[in-house]
Amino acid sequence: MSLHDDAVLVLKSYGEGADAAQEELRREYLDHLATHPDGMWKACGAGHLTASALVIDPERGRVLLTLHRKLQMWLQMGGHCEPGDATLAGAALREATEESGIAGLTLVTGGPVTLDRHPIPAPCNWHLDVQYAALAPSGSTERISDESLDLRWFAYDEIAGVADSSVVRLVERTRAVLDSAR
Repeated sequence: MSLHDDAVLVLKSYGEGADAAQEELRREYLDHLATHPDGMWKACGAGHLTASALVIDPERGRVLLTLHRKLQMWLQMGGHCEPGDATLAGAALREATEESGIAGLTLVTGGPVTLDRHPIPAPCNWHLDVQYAALAPSGSTERISDESLDLRWFAYDEIAGVADSSVVRLVERTRAVLDSAR
């Protein structure tokens, strides 16, 4: 199965109980993939899917964010899919591991936590981000990568003061998913 096929399956099954905005994004993502066979790759000028993961430490009530080198914003770990990625979930986990430097991350079960579509500079126009959550092992230590200016743990209640609304939504949705799993 190709990464494109995996993304279609993930998106078809995403969103049980999702709100109208998430359902609309899900349909947009599926339409994009249906009309763009290259829609998983950075070279797709109409936009492309990306995979990200919020690294979370629920024991301490905090999340790890990266100060993105190009955007100069605090964001979750994530980025472009690569030819070696077999699944969207695998791409998100790879990106989170590379950017956080934390070994042994595990994705929260149940698939993506949320979807976020945001504009990016030309030549491409859009990132269609599929956002997962990754649990940090107890006692893990982060290590900054070349893609980040900084890495920092933030308490849940600090997120709104340092990150944009998409990260705030991702944290809220992740916490809701974790609470419902208890």
